[in-house]
Amino acid sequence: MFQESFQEAWLRRFGQPFSWDAPPIEVFLRHRSVREFDRSREVPETTVRALIGAAQSAATSSNLQLYSILSVQDPERRERIAQLCADQDQVRNCHWFFAFVVDHYRLKVAAEAAGENPSGLDYFEYLIMGIVDAALAAERMVCAAESLGLGICYIGALRNHPDEVARLLKLPEHTFGLFGLCLGWPASDCNAEIKPRLPQESVWFREEYPESVDIGDYDDRMVAFYKSQGMNPGVNWSMRSGRRVDDYHLSGREVLKDFLAARGFAKR
Repeated sequence: MFQESFQEAWLRRFGQPFSWDAPPIEVFLRHRSVREFDRSREVPETTVRALIGAAQSAATSSNLQLYSILSVQDPERRERIAQLCADQDQVRNCHWFFAFVVDHYRLKVAAEAAGENPSGLDYFEYLIMGIVDAALAAERMVCAAESLGLGICYIGALRNHPDEVARLLKLPEHTFGLFGLCLGWPASDCNAEIKPRLPQESVWFREEYPESVDIGDYDDRMVAFYKSQGMNPGVNWSMRSGRRVDDYHLSGREVLKDFLAARGFAKR
């Protein structure tokens, strides 16, 4: 459905043309969050099985594979998880919904069964490793899905009510829901657009971090994008993002530190 050329996608993403020979990676530049899905088209389980295989093929630190993926298809459970995820309709309406879970439980059980002591899992480092593993797996799955023409939307709101999500999904100790992922065929009238990103000069530094950072014309480009999407016209990226990182926009996630400690994470 989304068929922008490399140059078209690059221009929408960065606001200026790519001035060199374009490599054939436009599918990666076309990424956008899809929130409207065509329910008349199925995504067969065989496709999903292959996509999970792509996720499992992602890099994983020391091959520990500190994550699990839970699909949520039961209508009642899907409705409840949508409510817990800020009542987002795309969670209800996507073909498949997945919860990506940081999982120390499986390795703990396996190590103990082998007569090993998994006490190192108490360290904060292994929490970081689990988060990285889950994110890499999800993004590998997303890239594979988008190469087939499927659309996705990440759901960070899975962390809004971590206790209730854990109970709903019957997550054991030493696991927690990190983020959700909606997947399906985009609706024909889906208006998802490529969202502009910061200039490369603002994120790609040579050899050392600069003494000052500059976001160039990004605020102006985002004002135009927000206006085109009917989102807070006149508000720029610095303003909108600054408001997102104040103390009042955590949406219940301020409990995560205590929640993770109670689940057995990052004791040291």
